[in-house]
Amino acid sequence: MIVASSIAYGLAFRVASFSAILGFVAKSVLVHWLGFGVIMASFGRLIANQHLMGAERSTSHVRQTVEWLYAFDIHCNAFVPLFVLLYGVQFFLLPLVLGTSLLSLGISNTLFAVAFGWYFYITHLGYRALPFLSNTEVFLFPIAAILVLYVFNFVGYPFGLGWNASRIIAYIYFES
Repeated sequence: MIVASSIAYGLAFRVASFSAILGFVAKSVLVHWLGFGVIMASFGRLIANQHLMGAERSTSHVRQTVEWLYAFDIHCNAFVPLFVLLYGVQFFLLPLVLGTSLLSLGISNTLFAVAFGWYFYITHLGYRALPFLSNTEVFLFPIAAILVLYVFNFVGYPFGLGWNASRIIAYIYFES
């Protein structure tokens, strides 16, 4: 799915060559999904194993820990709605979200805020399912930062401080 959507983006932005489209496909798979997943799984596992372990019930129980592959599976599950919103829905809204108006900024940043908020919420649910972890609400904390950035973008727009996430990403990947 990432490969097909990356090819569609390459065609929509009229990438000059087939090798450039393949480069974007590789970047999408290796950086966006795999690289981000390795980082998030490693941090999630580290946080869970070092800071969220519940009190031991007795010495006869085996100490349980979060496996790295389980943490990566949580990332894969959480990446699905992010993919649908930022690769699928955004593709069909490209003419609208790439504009310079407040409406474009609002739609674009709402897509990104909802996608990443959903990502962290599903991540929280994945760790919450483990009975030996406590205080898994820490995985919801990034949503607060997302909301602060989201509000800052709208408040700062009249002062030239609003960032359109879709325009920034399009510039990074297709203008250079």
